[in-house]
Amino acid sequence: PGTGKTMLAKALATQGKTVFFNVSASTFASKWRGESEKLIRLLFEMAKFYAPTTIFIDEVDSIGSKRTDGENEASRRVKAELLVQMDGVNVSSSANVGEKENKIVMVMGATNRPWDLDEALRRRFEKRVYIPLPNEKGREELFKINLLGVKCEENINLKNLISKTEGYSGADIANVCREASLMNMRRRLFNLQE
Repeated sequence: PGTGKTMLAKALATQGKTVFFNVSASTFASKWRGESEKLIRLLFEMAKFYAPTTIFIDEVDSIGSKRTDGENEASRRVKAELLVQMDGVNVSSSANVGEKENKIVMVMGATNRPWDLDEALRRRFEKRVYIPLPNEKGREELFKINLLGVKCEENINLKNLISKTEGYSGADIANVCREASLMNMRRRLFNLQE
């Protein structure tokens, strides 16, 4: 968590100049029977209409987990519809010869638990990218980015901060920088209360 998977998907969609659909399991949740499947179909129809598009499913394991015997029927139907739609996403449904063949729909998913994905869904994701925690150089860049515009003491030992934050994600470093920038304000508020 916090390594920037969603931001990477947005960057890929921007670089590819595609329309970006960012969805999660809650996007498809409905208490009405058949409504979740209908929402998935609608998403893919919209993606085909606005193509070229990128559909990004955040935390894809929450709707695409392994199928088990004890799983409820609604969950199975949602998975089945997602698999069917992903199969048909690259098939051109246009019968018009004059229509552009630039109807590309790319489906991306992010998960922190790839081992929990259903095997059929995992096969439909052709490329798999592991996004690790940032290394020393990455943490240094993250500190620089998050401290832009923040007035800092000149004697800050950035190398020490980088070594102490081994194992931190990008979100963790952003939180550290945010907390540090608020410390001065907290001190002033504390002094006013005394």
